[in-house]
Amino acid sequence: MRPSVTGFEVHDIRFPTSEQLDGSDAMNPDPDYSAAYVVLRTGDGHEGHGFVFTIGRGNEVTAAAIEALRPHVVGRPAPAAAADLAALHHDLTHDSQLRWLGPEKGVTHMAAGAVVNAAWDLAATTAGLPVWEFLASMSPEDLVSLVDFRYLTDVLTRGEALALLRAAEPGRAERARLLRAEGYPAYTTSPGWLGYDDAKLVRLAKEAVADGFVQIKLKVGADLDDDVRRLGLARAAVGPGIRIAVDANQRWDVPEAIRWMAALAPYEPYWIEEPTSPDDILGHAAVRAGQPVKVATGEHVANRVVFKQLLQAGAVDFVQIDAARVAGVNENLAILLLAAKYGVPVCPHAGGVGLCELVQHLAMFDFVAVSGSREDRVIEYVDHLHEHFAAPAVVEAGRYRAPTAPGFSARMNPATIAAYRYPDGPQWLARRPAQEVNS
Repeated sequence: MRPSVTGFEVHDIRFPTSEQLDGSDAMNPDPDYSAAYVVLRTGDGHEGHGFVFTIGRGNEVTAAAIEALRPHVVGRPAPAAAADLAALHHDLTHDSQLRWLGPEKGVTHMAAGAVVNAAWDLAATTAGLPVWEFLASMSPEDLVSLVDFRYLTDVLTRGEALALLRAAEPGRAERARLLRAEGYPAYTTSPGWLGYDDAKLVRLAKEAVADGFVQIKLKVGADLDDDVRRLGLARAAVGPGIRIAVDANQRWDVPEAIRWMAALAPYEPYWIEEPTSPDDILGHAAVRAGQPVKVATGEHVANRVVFKQLLQAGAVDFVQIDAARVAGVNENLAILLLAAKYGVPVCPHAGGVGLCELVQHLAMFDFVAVSGSREDRVIEYVDHLHEHFAAPAVVEAGRYRAPTAPGFSARMNPATIAAYRYPDGPQWLARRPAQEVNS
C-alpha cells in the first residue's frame, strides 16, 4: 500500500522587505514579501512543500484558508501519478461550501493552489525528478487528464488539447537537452523598483546588462513626469539594444493608461504590464488598441476562465502566469494550453519570495512539452531572498539554469521558517517595541 499523508503544517512566514523598499511599486509602496507556507508529510518520511505569496498583512488569512483544506488531504494516499494529482485538484477546488467563497478565485483558490503545488512537490520528490521533468515525462493523455475543462470547451476542447500535446511530443527529448545545455531566457526587475533613487536605478540597470540580461523592467504609474525621467535614465544606461518593459501594477483607468503610455512610447518600452484592473478584459483590449506598446498581464488574473477571455478578446500580447495565484500546477497547465492554442507567448511572473523557484518549472515544461518554443519568452527574475530556499533558482548570464534537484524548488530552509515566522519569530520579535515584547 502507498503511504498516506499524515502531517499537514501551515506557517505564516514574512520578510521585512519594506525596510529597503524592495518590491515597491505604484500600487504596493511598502510590501513585506510573505508566504503562507504548507508542508505535507507522509508516513514513510517524504515531504511536499508549497505556499501562497502575499505582501504582508493578510498572510494570516491565506494561512487560515490553507488550514481549512486539511480534511481533504490528511489520511489520503500520498499522490504519486497524474490520476492522484487530478483527483486532489478536483477535491480542493470543488468543495461546494469553500467554492462558494470564490468561486475559483481569491484566497480560497490560492490556498488550494498552495496545497496542490505541495502535492506536486511531494510526488516529484518521491519520483526523484524536478517538477518540470516530472511533468514532461507524462503522456499527452495523462497531461490532459490533469486539466479541468469546465468553462473552456468553447475555445479549447479536450481533443484539441490532446492534439497540441501530441504534436509537441516528438521533439521533447531534444528540447530537454537544449534546456539543460542553454537554460531559459530571463529578465530582471531588480533595477526598477519604484522606491529606488535614480543613482540606484542607473547602477543596477548597468549591472543587469553586464550580467547578461537583455531585458529589464521598471515600475511606473505614480507620477508621469517622474516616469518619463526614470525611463529616460534607464534607456541611457542600457542603450538601444536592451528591452525595457514597464509595469503599472493596475494603477490606471483605461484612458489614463493610453495617455501615459503614449508619453512613454518614445523610449520604446517592450510591454506595459497590468495597465488596469486584472479583471477588465475589454479594458486591456482597449489599451492594446489605443497605444503602440504591447500589453502583458496575468499575475493577478484569478483563474483559467479570465485568461480564456483575455485571449478571446485579443487583449494581451504576453500571458503572465503566476505559480501561486491560481489553483496550482493543474490550472497553470490549462492556461499554458490556452496560450498555445492562441499562439501567445507565456512570460511568467516571478517577482516575490519563492516565485522564481516555482515558475521556472512551468516555463521549462511549456518549452519541452507544450509550446515547444522559447521565442519571445522570458521568465522574470528578482535577486533577493533566494538564500532562504534549499534549492534556489540559478540564473547565469541572463538565463535560468534547468533545476536538477527533485521537486518544485519550494522547500524553505528550516532556519528561515523559524527566524521569519510571524509574529513570534526572532526577526519579528526584534522589530517589535520593547514594551510590547515584554507585555
